[in-house]
Amino acid sequence: METFLELFDLLFFRNAVLAALLASVSCGIIGTYIVSRRMVFISGGITHASFGGIGIGYFFGFSPIVGALFFGVLSALGIEYMSKKTEVREDSVIAILWSLGMATGIIFVFLTPGYSANLMSYLFGNILTVSQLNLRLLLVLSLLVIVVFLLFFKTILFVAFDENFARAIRLPVDAVNYLLITLVALTIVLNIRVAGIILVLSLLTIPQTIANLFTHNFKTMIFLSILTGMIGSFAGLLLSWFLDIPSGAAIIFFLVLIYLLARVVLQIRISLKIKRQINPHYEK
Repeated sequence: METFLELFDLLFFRNAVLAALLASVSCGIIGTYIVSRRMVFISGGITHASFGGIGIGYFFGFSPIVGALFFGVLSALGIEYMSKKTEVREDSVIAILWSLGMATGIIFVFLTPGYSANLMSYLFGNILTVSQLNLRLLLVLSLLVIVVFLLFFKTILFVAFDENFARAIRLPVDAVNYLLITLVALTIVLNIRVAGIILVLSLLTIPQTIANLFTHNFKTMIFLSILTGMIGSFAGLLLSWFLDIPSGAAIIFFLVLIYLLARVVLQIRISLKIKRQINPHYEK
């Protein structure tokens, strides 16, 4: 117990815990929207396209996260525009931008003189290395996401579940779509340090999938997703510290364990319910 408490004396560990909590908030809210709208593939395209910005950042000597933000947001807006305003299919647009981002990133990383030692943390995440700047950006992102969803919650619900009806009642569907796809891109890029490009999509979908096992209410899903993300992130953080393994992988691994446990619990509940229906006098 003393060893566990002593971890909080370390500044970088406290930063990692704060990052896990903030990531759970932003990913919990945005991830619920992604899962509800079945935008997981789109989010995957944005995630991998942002790698192009990381490679350019390394090559030209500025923050890779700045490059990833530019590429991520530009790709998100491009997907939204081209899939709605042109005849190109959405999955084709995603595949093109996904491939372009990865190819661009790889080219510029290989052109960068010397070996980019921190590249692995962008691919697989390292929450133990988050800086004060990362924390401030995550805090701003979380506040921004909360404010947007509080102000436009009903509109977001209409757009997420029945876009045609939302257009029929003259809601600003296009503006909402562009706003939310931008927030999706920001959430993905700013959480790269937590889970990495390869795993960040799991942080946006696994907690929501767990929550969806127990509820179909959008607001309840958000709260359960945030709670699940916090538990999984903190447990994965501890696991990565004590086993000296990558933090992003440890967090996702623990979230998958929670999902499997939730499935077992749900199956037991269903079995008990069926037995009670068959035999009203059944006792546990």
